[in-house]
Amino acid sequence: MTNITDLTVAAIRDGVAAGTFSAVEVAEAFNARVAAAQALNAFIVTTPDAALDAARKVDGMRAAGNALGKLAGVPIGMKDLFATRGVQTTAASHILEGFTPQYESTVSQKLWDAGAGMLGKLNLDQFAMGSSNETSYFGNVISPWRRSDGGNTAMAPGGSSGGSSAAIAARLCPAATGTDTGGSIRQPAAFTGISGIKPTYGRCSRWGIVAFASSLDQAGPMARDVRDCAIMLEVMAGFDPKDSTSLDLAVPAWEAGLNGDMKGKKVGIPKEYRVDGLDADVAKSWDDGIAWLKDAGAEIVEISLPHTKYALPAYYIIAPAEASSNLARYDGVRYGLRDLPDGANLQDMYAATRAAGFGAEVKRRILIGTYVLSAGFYDAYYTQAQKVRTLIARDFELAFQHCDVILAPTAPTAAFGLGEKSADPLAMYLNDVFAVPASLAGLPAMSVPAGLNREGLPLGLQIVGRPFDEQGVLNAGLAIEARAGFTAKPEQWW
Repeated sequence: MTNITDLTVAAIRDGVAAGTFSAVEVAEAFNARVAAAQALNAFIVTTPDAALDAARKVDGMRAAGNALGKLAGVPIGMKDLFATRGVQTTAASHILEGFTPQYESTVSQKLWDAGAGMLGKLNLDQFAMGSSNETSYFGNVISPWRRSDGGNTAMAPGGSSGGSSAAIAARLCPAATGTDTGGSIRQPAAFTGISGIKPTYGRCSRWGIVAFASSLDQAGPMARDVRDCAIMLEVMAGFDPKDSTSLDLAVPAWEAGLNGDMKGKKVGIPKEYRVDGLDADVAKSWDDGIAWLKDAGAEIVEISLPHTKYALPAYYIIAPAEASSNLARYDGVRYGLRDLPDGANLQDMYAATRAAGFGAEVKRRILIGTYVLSAGFYDAYYTQAQKVRTLIARDFELAFQHCDVILAPTAPTAAFGLGEKSADPLAMYLNDVFAVPASLAGLPAMSVPAGLNREGLPLGLQIVGRPFDEQGVLNAGLAIEARAGFTAKPEQWW
């Protein structure tokens, strides 16, 4: 039999339901795999007992002849941005170290209710701010991938959901939760050769997720293939009255609706994404994706998204502005870190706590956000950025009059080595150039593996869909997946 840890979510779910193996066997296999992979630093906290408890419950239900949930027997990783009752939730920041919520996020509760078990809390960029998982207070996550030249350079797993992407690629878990504010599901998925979907803004509840930028943050699944993402998303999505931005829409049967036949569909290729100096391997993978979708029956049309060049600057005004408001609650008063110097007053405590608790990148974004919201600059920066955001959304609206989905690269390059870009924030921010527009417009977007570059590192292709058309995005992803035939996995060195 195939090693249990090589199985997909669908295979584990079906195998447990059929009695091919027990949920406890699955949990034990993944717990052992997690314990043996500490060199990757993918988990901040491991919860082997929680995974086993959930598994025993599933096995008991099956033995009693009770109906099983959609994720019965599937152990998953939980990004440490989701509040988990009784388990430390830190957002990878010192300021929340030791914080143990007495409540469960809506998304994680839905997953537990469906029979999933938790293997642990996954590492990420601090407060989800970063593209390489180098800003975590708990240390870098190291990608299981290495360059094929035989060098031992530690590679970035992408960010902010770097722990999620590394854990799935290394077979430490079959699937994980991620969050995507400006590409934080899609870019790490591309860097590690897995799939991940950011649904339409409002599809998944944000209640109980540590906030970064409230008008952009969206939870979504990361897994090895498109089907697994559809299974996970069906469970994670749904209306939540506790989240004022939650969509009051029925959750479609995305897994049952999967169909890679693209006949009658039009795929838009945005000419503005063909930037000067685009990495040759990325450009080739994009051309391959166009050919694959054409082979699946799609018609390829050129489209224009003229305000694309303003997306990144607009994002890096809006997201830090919202972050500066959201992170004001971390002040050392009610929970988390408190730094109280001798003889300090309240203001001194605020300053000392934030200085010690927030990392350099978080401080940088708070300062940017506070600046663009200040009285003298609000109209010049924040108001203008919101106008640009509206224009970007309108670009997509007009483009979707001529096509059903849009195909583009997920990221401008493959993974880079840890430390290679961390000294230059601008170079790091450019990682999000292809991912940010869909986030600003609140659209569903997915990354699927497209192959390897000349250094043997994964590349991803991104599909962007109309609002609420996750099915169209998943189906286009399925068509690419079937033709890319991506089976590469990192050779174990950890």
